[in-house]
Amino acid sequence: MKFELCAASLEAISIAKEFNFDRIELCQNLEQGGITPSYGMIEYAIAHGIETHVLIRPRPGGFNYSEDELEVMLREIINCKEMGAAGVVIGALTESGEIDEAILSQIMTKAKGMEVTFHRAFDDCIEWEKAMDILIEHKVNRILSSGLSRNVEIGMPILEQMITHSAGRIEIMTGGGVSAANANKIAKELRPSAIHFSGTIKFQQDEESLFSESVLKVDKARVQRILDAAKI
Repeated sequence: MKFELCAASLEAISIAKEFNFDRIELCQNLEQGGITPSYGMIEYAIAHGIETHVLIRPRPGGFNYSEDELEVMLREIINCKEMGAAGVVIGALTESGEIDEAILSQIMTKAKGMEVTFHRAFDDCIEWEKAMDILIEHKVNRILSSGLSRNVEIGMPILEQMITHSAGRIEIMTGGGVSAANANKIAKELRPSAIHFSGTIKFQQDEESLFSESVLKVDKARVQRILDAAKI
């Protein structure tokens, strides 16, 4: 079982390196679920010798994308490959909540040579068995899911079914609400291919500034507690 840190800051990258995470999902703006990080941040993570998988998400919200948004996403994937990223993290759905195979095909072509993770857009799918089979057919490496729920602990029964249905054909990585309180249960009962979490807390950034913002900030102690709890 591997561990992936959802890293949205330079501090998170350093913590992932210090704690020897297997890989990171690199993003920015966790407060809105994460969007594609800057090129400088991608280069920084790769330069620190961390297996870096970059979130390709041009905006917050749902996952039904326009042609213009797709063009931006494909350009981002090409740039990630040129910079040496190990993988990209993607997701695209039709208006009816199915995997958008037309977009997925284009993404897989551009991402050839990198690993591809289909992110929690999967949890918005109407028929998850059909969706999984489509991703397997397109040779996607893994699915990040909380079991069609807002919290991975609530979604554990579905995640168990997903792992069974996958039958080793695609990796199932659990994420979404992973904490020190449930990490051991997830690890022992599900034994997923990987556990994904951010280990963040709410924090008032630059409190004395006129431009202070409430952000999700990685907390080193919390990351350590989750890792310790997940050991089996």
